[in-house]
Amino acid sequence: MEFITSTAGTLKVALVGAGQVAEKVHAACYRQIPGLELVAVVDCDRARAQAFAGRNGIARACTSLEKMLQAERPDIVSICTPNLFHHQQVITALQHGCHVFCEKPPAMSAAQALEMWQAAEQAGRLLAYDFHHRFADDARILRQKVDEGELGDVYVTTARALRRCGVPGWGNFIDKTQSGGGPLIDIGIHMLDAAMYVLGFPAVRKVTAQMFQKIGNRKSEGQFGSWDPQKYSVEDSVFAAIEFCNGGLLRLETSFALNIQPQSVMNVEFCGDKAGATLFPAQVYTDEKGELVRLFHREVADDQRHVRSVQAFVAAVRGETVSLADAEQGYRIQQLVAAVYQSAESGESVFL
Repeated sequence: MEFITSTAGTLKVALVGAGQVAEKVHAACYRQIPGLELVAVVDCDRARAQAFAGRNGIARACTSLEKMLQAERPDIVSICTPNLFHHQQVITALQHGCHVFCEKPPAMSAAQALEMWQAAEQAGRLLAYDFHHRFADDARILRQKVDEGELGDVYVTTARALRRCGVPGWGNFIDKTQSGGGPLIDIGIHMLDAAMYVLGFPAVRKVTAQMFQKIGNRKSEGQFGSWDPQKYSVEDSVFAAIEFCNGGLLRLETSFALNIQPQSVMNVEFCGDKAGATLFPAQVYTDEKGELVRLFHREVADDQRHVRSVQAFVAAVRGETVSLADAEQGYRIQQLVAAVYQSAESGESVFL
């Protein structure tokens, strides 16, 4: 579809949500891009919005999204609120003629993500999600190598987003009614998206999964602070097998709490019939007579993923042709997350 874009002059940007991700990621990254003006921040807590505006040099602090949109008419709106609010806030901003950049996950359900995609189509505006790991140079390099056939037939992929004891001690991450789930929808979704991006989003045939709640409802302190185990309503860990129509398999492993040796793991491995690869840092390797042979090797993974993600979105708004985690792909990722949860809860495979 064609988007109505602003290619000349300053683009006005508004932030919805005055929390850490809005300040440390969105506002910080927008300030690095010429030709943008941060005009407003919206938060249900007026004092927090005002403090955020003061720290970040933003003129307007609001508690009403509708009033802000009517008064400021921003070109871009960043949605940085808890998962529960993404759906309605994204649609509201789109209906007011804004391009929207939303934090992950897209929504609480696949049905909501589909409505958000449809709303973007109807509004003729751009909707994208901050799946920032796919914007690392490492992901771009491996996507190209897979496309060019250097790995051959990639038939097994393993995506891991694991923490030994990394239950978030802040926000609404342990409340399923606010977040929609635990590690799968918070961190696992990142490595799932990165894996699907590198693979070129192959069609999915079947999803089979299991999940566990064994630790977070018994312990109360970990790597990221403390929490109330009585209020812990999300899963500790999820393990899924995603079967593609082309015969390939994606194994997904994710946890907030799991008795593993490393403190955390965030990576994807690809196994092809010609070569294998690891995403962070990007490496390609094969075997010759029992010896490991490195075909490509980066020493350090790209740490500019957030900035590259925001830059790509702004470039698209300005009419440039760039790769994005767009509304359609956001829906497909949300659909996979929903299928994983459905399979784990029902004990049955889910066919897509």
